[in-house]
Amino acid sequence: MSYITATTLEDALDALAAGSASVIAGGTDWFPAQGDRHFDGTLVDISRLTELRGVTKTDTGWRIGAATTWTDIIKADLPPAFNGLKLAAREVGSVQIQNTGTLAGNLCNASPAADGVPPLLTLDATVELSSTQGTRQMPLGAFLQGVRKTDRAAHEILTAVYVPDLPKGSTGSFVKLGARKYLVISICMVAVLVTVQGGLVSDIRIGVGAASPTAQRLTALEDSLRGLPVDGLIKAVTDEVILALSPISDVRASADYRQSAAPQVIRRAITLALEGVA
Repeated sequence: MSYITATTLEDALDALAAGSASVIAGGTDWFPAQGDRHFDGTLVDISRLTELRGVTKTDTGWRIGAATTWTDIIKADLPPAFNGLKLAAREVGSVQIQNTGTLAGNLCNASPAADGVPPLLTLDATVELSSTQGTRQMPLGAFLQGVRKTDRAAHEILTAVYVPDLPKGSTGSFVKLGARKYLVISICMVAVLVTVQGGLVSDIRIGVGAASPTAQRLTALEDSLRGLPVDGLIKAVTDEVILALSPISDVRASADYRQSAAPQVIRRAITLALEGVA
């Protein structure tokens, strides 16, 4: 194995174009995933590329650099719509992992239980992929194609995540269900983004993770809740309306448990989001 610490994005992209290479920033997902396997390629470290780190406001929304850590997100000055992402950032492993692990690493690892995905889905996030041939963008939901599967080609780097401007007054939330309080992989997790005008829900977005092969937006449920009065919102989330999920069974929980738990976690996340509505 050879190891390269890239000092420019061009260097990193050239190394990937040469073939048989993997990208790391924090490495908190990459190294455990290797297990006992021998890696005989080039490891390209992009952690020193300052242009890939930080959260900045753009003319049309926000740009989050790929190497932005979870601690960076926690500390960033962001509107209440990002509360769900900030809460998720506090759930990513230990503080040490939050200090080192990156947003792009969480997305490229493509775990069904990736904490960052549900809130980013509610934020309508898109990802930017770069290579020596140029850049392309796509919705996060299209980028994630299955368990440990993404649309990133071997010669590409996920360089940024973009979030468009959000409805004024939007508030986000995130609730994670696990077997213990800290250092836990989710059984089910829910992010909610809600906008209230005149006592009515003008917009609501609900992202659910760890309850299907990939995290997803519950668009049918969202459509059924828009326009409802705030005081009737929780009652409208019945077990019967959660139809889009296809939960998996694993060592943490059965598919049946996840299916029954999801409505409860959704109600908690909605209640938490409404608490932040001015």
